[in-house]
Amino acid sequence: MTERKQGKPLERIFEQALSPFEKFIKWESASGLMLMAATVLALVLANSALAHAFHEAWETPFRIGMGEWALEKSIHHWINDGLMALFFFLVGLEIKSEFLAGSLSTPRQAALPIVAALGGMVVPALIYFAINPSGDYATGWGIPMATDIAFAIGVLTLLGPRVPKALVMFLVALAIVDDLGAVVVIALFYTADLDMQALWAAASVLGVLALLNAGNIRKPLPYAILGGLLWYAVLKSGVHATVAGVLTALMIPASSRFTQEAFSRHVRELMDRFDTASCGPSARLLACRNQTHMLETLQEGLHAMQPPLVRLEHFFALPVAFLIIPLFALANAGVSLDAEALAHTFSHPAAIGIMLGLVVGKPLGITLFTWLSVKTGLTRLPAGVGMGHVFGAGLVAGIGFTMSIFIAELSFGGDPAILELAKAGILSASLIAALLGAFWFSRMPRPLDAATGNVHD
Repeated sequence: MTERKQGKPLERIFEQALSPFEKFIKWESASGLMLMAATVLALVLANSALAHAFHEAWETPFRIGMGEWALEKSIHHWINDGLMALFFFLVGLEIKSEFLAGSLSTPRQAALPIVAALGGMVVPALIYFAINPSGDYATGWGIPMATDIAFAIGVLTLLGPRVPKALVMFLVALAIVDDLGAVVVIALFYTADLDMQALWAAASVLGVLALLNAGNIRKPLPYAILGGLLWYAVLKSGVHATVAGVLTALMIPASSRFTQEAFSRHVRELMDRFDTASCGPSARLLACRNQTHMLETLQEGLHAMQPPLVRLEHFFALPVAFLIIPLFALANAGVSLDAEALAHTFSHPAAIGIMLGLVVGKPLGITLFTWLSVKTGLTRLPAGVGMGHVFGAGLVAGIGFTMSIFIAELSFGGDPAILELAKAGILSASLIAALLGAFWFSRMPRPLDAATGNVHD
């Protein structure tokens, strides 16, 4: 009786194991909700009697280090240049994971989301550039290229069974390629004057990280120390410091310490010893030292078997989702929503370029490039996914929040008035894209017929 009572909860625990993709969706959905809450709070505070104090608080200087070996920046800059490097580190881990063993790991799997992502970057940039071909606002062309994966996945998750799982996987892969494109754009086009000495220092540190990777050094401390040095060197070089987060992530080992066969054999031997070392059915595990020692050995083996890439991805998912991204939204999403400001937003060429790029350019580019690639035989759509689904995913991909605001800071950080307009344009476009995406999928038939289990035509 006791064994039966204990067996059911134990079975439930083991049955709760999620696939890496399901875990990813779970965290991104939760992150999207936190992002929404932080955005609403920032907007409320920025349009209340506390607005001045709210904005001034982010400009409070904060110093790290001693003497000449110190950095002093505002809290706002520490979030955007420092904490966001950890966000980009996680992005880098996700990119590497997808290209090694995920939806981008083979040319056939990668072709469709890569082509779609290219369309979703090129067309919005061209629309923005057509409206702002020159002048002070032309540098904002990179803003509508980005997709906010947390917000987008959050919206698709809320729509539930109307969205095929294969489409969610497609959008995740597309957004990861999109993130990679944004990193390249930031590195190449949104840099200050370059300091060659600092760049050489960054290259040297990156070389040491590559040696650690080649030697399969699995301890996180050396990577943390060298990653910090790389961040400082990149910061001083003129390239945006967050690029260091992605570069460090790409150097994290992705291999296991043991082969699967050796690990399986060792675990089976250990579990046999665990059974024979039992102190009896009524004995407490704490009193059975041999069994507790074997459990500790098993735990160490599990830790050694798991690739450092996976361990760090799990470790950073929680703080990035529930601390760094909401803090970024809180520090950057506070824009004025009075009638005059909104009227100016909807008539300003930079804001118009951003909104049209995200709301029109994203679905148009993703759908057009996908359709062309399917028609020419270069790619094929996943089972149960039609071009209507792809267009809906394109609408949702128009939610550009986090990365778009980040690029807006790089584009217009020296002009607070234009930056405020750009942020208002991003927020407006992201809201419109979310509503249009939700409406589109609400009008589409469910992917599966409840009676037959067949996919709708």
